[in-house]
Amino acid sequence: MGFAHSLARHYAQHRFTVLFAVLLLAIAGHGLMANLLPIANPLEWLLGIALVAVVFSAQRGRVRWALGGLAAVAVVARLTHGMLGHPAPLVLGQVLVALTCLTAAWVAVRRALTSGPVNVEHISAALDAYLLAGLAFGMGYWLMETTLPGSFSTASPEGLTPARAIYFSFVTQATVGYGDIVPVAENAQGLVVAQGLGGQMYLAVLVARLVSLYSTHEKG
Repeated sequence: MGFAHSLARHYAQHRFTVLFAVLLLAIAGHGLMANLLPIANPLEWLLGIALVAVVFSAQRGRVRWALGGLAAVAVVARLTHGMLGHPAPLVLGQVLVALTCLTAAWVAVRRALTSGPVNVEHISAALDAYLLAGLAFGMGYWLMETTLPGSFSTASPEGLTPARAIYFSFVTQATVGYGDIVPVAENAQGLVVAQGLGGQMYLAVLVARLVSLYSTHEKG
C-alpha cells in the first residue's frame, strides 16, 4: 500500500513528463512497432495508451472526469466500429479523440504558463500541448478527407490514412513542407495555414513566457 501511494505521488509530480514520453512514442514509434512486432494497427494501440496518460495528466476534478468521459466514449465508438463495420462510429471516435487532445492541450498550456520556478514539468507541459495540438489537427485532416473526399492530394495509393494524416499534421506544424501531401480544397488549405501559423506563434510566445518566468524567479 505504501509503495502504491508513493508511486502515485511520484507520478502526480511528473505526470506531464510521462505524458510527453508516451506521446512521443505514439507519434514516432508506431512505424517501428509495425515492423518489429506482429501487432495490427500499432498506432491505435499507442494512441489508446496515450489517451490514458492524457486523462491522468489533469488533476483530480471536473477536467479529469471530462477527459475520461471523452476518452471512454471514443474507445466505445471504436469498438462499435470494429463489431459493426459501419464508418459512423469510427468518425465519432476520431472526433472525440481530437476533442480530448485539444482539452488536454489546454490543461498542459495552463500548467506550462503557471508562475513559479521553471522546471522539467513546465517544459514537458509546453511540449505536451504542442504534440497534442498536432494529434488533434491530424485527426481533423483525416476527418475532413473522410467526410469531404478529395480535400487532400497524396501519392500514396492508400490515400490519407490516420497515420499519414498525423504525419502531415506535424510536417505542417513544423513548417517543413515536404510536398508529398497537398491540401487541395480551400477549407483544407485554410486549416493548414492556421496550423502552420499557430504552431510558430505558439513557440514564440512559449519561449518568451518561459524566459520571463525564469527571469522573475531568478530575481526573486
